[in-house]
Amino acid sequence: MEALFAITLGVMTASGVYLLLRARIFPVVMGLTLISYAVNLFIFSMGRLATGVPAVIGKSGSYGDPLPQALVLTAIVIGFAMTAFVVVLALRSIGELRTDHVDGQEPSK
Repeated sequence: MEALFAITLGVMTASGVYLLLRARIFPVVMGLTLISYAVNLFIFSMGRLATGVPAVIGKSGSYGDPLPQALVLTAIVIGFAMTAFVVVLALRSIGELRTDHVDGQEPSK
């Protein structure tokens, strides 16, 4: 299970970096989103992945660590707000510059 999780994180991070290196606004926003999802999964995995354990202390002595869950929940909310801000900023940039290239200039052909 850990190997599959590590491969998933690697693929998400590599895809995010690839999209960040594109020269258009929408792929850059999608790349940032993919990297933030990968980081959230990484933080969540730091709480030791376990199946069948209760979220709070019950009859058993082992329970899920709530700190990574709280951190990821906070990161999801902040990531959503930042993504919405970047999308609005990108739409404003497209309206002002009439191009969706990240530096505001069309590449020379």
